[in-house]
Amino acid sequence: MTAAAGAAAKNAGRGRRVILWRHGQTSWNVERRFQGTTDVDLTDTGRAQAKRAAKLLARLAPDAIVASDLRRAADTASELAALTGLEVAREEGLRETFAGVWQGLTHDEIIARHGDEYMAWKQGEPVRRGGGELETEVADRAAPVVLRHAEKLPVDGTLVVVSHGGTIRTTIGRLLGLDAHLWEGLGGLSNCCWSVLGQGARGWRLLEHNAGSLPEPVLGDDT
Repeated sequence: MTAAAGAAAKNAGRGRRVILWRHGQTSWNVERRFQGTTDVDLTDTGRAQAKRAAKLLARLAPDAIVASDLRRAADTASELAALTGLEVAREEGLRETFAGVWQGLTHDEIIARHGDEYMAWKQGEPVRRGGGELETEVADRAAPVVLRHAEKLPVDGTLVVVSHGGTIRTTIGRLLGLDAHLWEGLGGLSNCCWSVLGQGARGWRLLEHNAGSLPEPVLGDDT
């Protein structure tokens, strides 16, 4: 039995899974500079992160890969595609939040120039950061993309979605049915880490968050 066939047999009957994988490191990540929709390349470290993570995720025998069309996400996805032989569907709807004049500014510069706006956002208020998108608008465009691709999966299939930290958080919040002001409570994802959603009888469940190793079965009374 091949490794892919073994993974498929092991996963039989578990339902659909969606793995939301953040892109690898960029120079703007290191500088704590807000990227948004700016098309920034991976660093050498980011490419190495993508290669390492792809080796792990390939063991889950994904059925499909979809990625943001920004280079940092698309190039991360290509590492998994190279190992699995899958094509990467690129989707503009999975781009990071457009943040207007915040884009290109460092964390400290944002606080210094737009401190009130920043604090309102962190407190869960609907804020157009830098005059850009609301988090709910990001979810409005990204979550349907994920659902559309997930609906094409076999009953026990796995979809890998390669996107950006903010977009992944808002998408998870939307798919879990959480109120928007609670989405910040999900926390951020480290570069090239991922979260796992499973489709259950009452909708989507968060099975793993900010993971960097293969998901393990939950053994207990809440399975």
